[in-house]
Amino acid sequence: MREIVLDTETTGLDPAAGHRIVEVAGLELLHHMPTGRTFREYINPERDMPPEAERIHGLSETFLKDKPLFRQIAPAFLDFIGDAKLVIHNAAFDMKFLNAELRQAGHDILALDRAIDTVMLARERFPGAQVSLDALCRRFEIDNSSRTFHGALLDCELLAEVYLELRGGRQPGLVLESQRNRARAAVLAPAANRAVKPPRPHAPTPAEEAAHAAMLDKLSDPLWLA
Repeated sequence: MREIVLDTETTGLDPAAGHRIVEVAGLELLHHMPTGRTFREYINPERDMPPEAERIHGLSETFLKDKPLFRQIAPAFLDFIGDAKLVIHNAAFDMKFLNAELRQAGHDILALDRAIDTVMLARERFPGAQVSLDALCRRFEIDNSSRTFHGALLDCELLAEVYLELRGGRQPGLVLESQRNRARAAVLAPAANRAVKPPRPHAPTPAEEAAHAAMLDKLSDPLWLA
């Protein structure tokens, strides 16, 4: 089961007001576990950077001015996510921006039902509790001390751990998968790779036969002589 943990950083809150994506990142999961494959691109938004947005993610207009445009990175992004489900914290926000950018770049938009919203998962599991990414990291004792700014790839890494906990934690699945892998390896291992033990000698030696006969002579009324 392939999933992509996804996050974006933007210039503001609404693409309809002219705001754009400035960073997009993804992290691949197989069976809820990270594979090590990631995607990350900084993007030139072709506009100014509002100070309130820069305070959140730390990405300045100067830093972004020589970065590629979204339409230039869109093919690689779409190739990375493929047809996988998209694990997103507050999915409506990111999907709104991604689809606005994809539409402007001439690509098909992403179906909304592809998104797994971890905010909704957290609210179902912890009604009334805070469900921000920082709050969930504290709840699950996930170290987020390096999150001085909102960075898309770092947030994906943290969200992958949070998502795993929201799905029930890593240990049970890991144990079962490890057991299945060991059993599968034992069945599929070619005979040439298996250790061959020498046959056991079953015939007794004369000395063993004599010792056995002497032991039987010491028994009184053995059942097999009745």
